[in-house]
Amino acid sequence: MNNLIAATAVFLAIHLFISGTRLRDVIVGAIGEKPYMGLFSLTSLGVIVWMATAFNQAGAMPGSEADPYLYDLGTGARHAAPLIVAIAFLIGVPGLLTPNPTAVNREGLAGQEGVVKGVLRITRHPLMWGVALWAADHLTTNGDQASVVFFGGFLLLALFGTVSIDAKRKRKLGPVWDAFAAQTSNVPFAAILSGRNRFSAKEYFDWRFAVAALLFVGMLFAHVHIFGVSPFA
Repeated sequence: MNNLIAATAVFLAIHLFISGTRLRDVIVGAIGEKPYMGLFSLTSLGVIVWMATAFNQAGAMPGSEADPYLYDLGTGARHAAPLIVAIAFLIGVPGLLTPNPTAVNREGLAGQEGVVKGVLRITRHPLMWGVALWAADHLTTNGDQASVVFFGGFLLLALFGTVSIDAKRKRKLGPVWDAFAAQTSNVPFAAILSGRNRFSAKEYFDWRFAVAALLFVGMLFAHVHIFGVSPFA
């Protein structure tokens, strides 16, 4: 368990205390943008592998003394799980496939006219909110200690990561970012509810939505074969 805690702590630290802070700006100024991105990507991948390996080891026997259950939210949470993960896919996957100024190396899109469309009308951080919903769902359905550490790490990164990305983009883009942010929202649907944007069914329900739906259905029925756990209550 200590190995998993250490891996998760490093995972959060490199993203929240380096990637989205002024320390990143200092490092980029010293070694350049591309070397930094290469180094950071390799480090992130290595830490994720470390986390996954540690999670598999720590969670091998949930409910045991090594990985005790901390809570059980009941069958209701497990029945709701497929719906929550479906929403995560239907926000996150279109977000991954939509040109977005909050994505890595895509900040130049912020000044382009018409960039705010589709899922970006709902939130400017669709992938991060998709990850947050996915992680939150696994926290509610898996109450063992290893799952709390592992999925809790992803949930914290997704939620605080949105704020970190916004701050990083504002430092770099200034008024251009402010104009983009004024049309969008971090919290899903906030810009629409406040009248700063509107939902467009034509833009949202396109090929990206179809890809997301197909991926969700595929994962829903493959989950038990890949991870050994059925997503159905």
